[in-house]
Amino acid sequence: GILITPNDSAAIVPVLDQARAAGIMVIALDTPVDPADAVDATFATDNFLAGELIGQWAAAHFEELGEEPRVAMLDLNPNQIAVDVGRDQGFLQGLGVDIADPGRIGDEDDPRVVGHEVTEGAEEGGRTAMENLLQRDPDLNLVYTINEPAAAGAYEALKAAGVEEDVVIVSVDGGCPGVQNVADGVIGATAMQFPLDMAALGVEAVAAYAADGTVPEPTEGLDFVDTGVRLITDEPEDGVESQDTAWGLDNCWG
Repeated sequence: GILITPNDSAAIVPVLDQARAAGIMVIALDTPVDPADAVDATFATDNFLAGELIGQWAAAHFEELGEEPRVAMLDLNPNQIAVDVGRDQGFLQGLGVDIADPGRIGDEDDPRVVGHEVTEGAEEGGRTAMENLLQRDPDLNLVYTINEPAAAGAYEALKAAGVEEDVVIVSVDGGCPGVQNVADGVIGATAMQFPLDMAALGVEAVAAYAADGTVPEPTEGLDFVDTGVRLITDEPEDGVESQDTAWGLDNCWG
């Protein structure tokens, strides 16, 4: 068996086809391939739901503050892979934005969206992307980030500009440094995924396949096995289920 987390959901498919033709089970972890049936199974977070949770939290939070959100979108890269698209579009839908084509980043038409920049999921990329969007709109007050390293970089840019107290950051991942940043007030809320479960379930699936040819069934209504997501925040909002950072630090990864 092969467990793979692709960084290009489509480009890897011809090689996976060769492996499967040779009788090797192929399982995607975290990031689906395109098309989804190019692997035997996928164990992943529902990334759209992860984004939707932080979007719903942000919508409720800004309603409570009595402020209109002006959001900077810090995405992954130009390739529009499934993880990037799902988190971005889920967040915007949760925030109440008409997302137009849910399979495409950046085609929404809403004045609350300041703009999109890519980060490569890295702290330095987050810092640069945040600097660019601050130049575009110095009054932005909400930042979506593809992951917590990008969020950390965004915070450094906001701090350098002297506006970190005026801007709320939301993210996705649930790594221990990211959850600590929620506890420290750097990130307002993050959606925790469970990559250790993805890996463990993938290994179990390969063992079962080797034993008797069993292939896992996807979660009902999805084309992958959903390994779960939890919203982590110390500022809970009515109507949005969440756990605090104490729970998050007990269950984080990395």
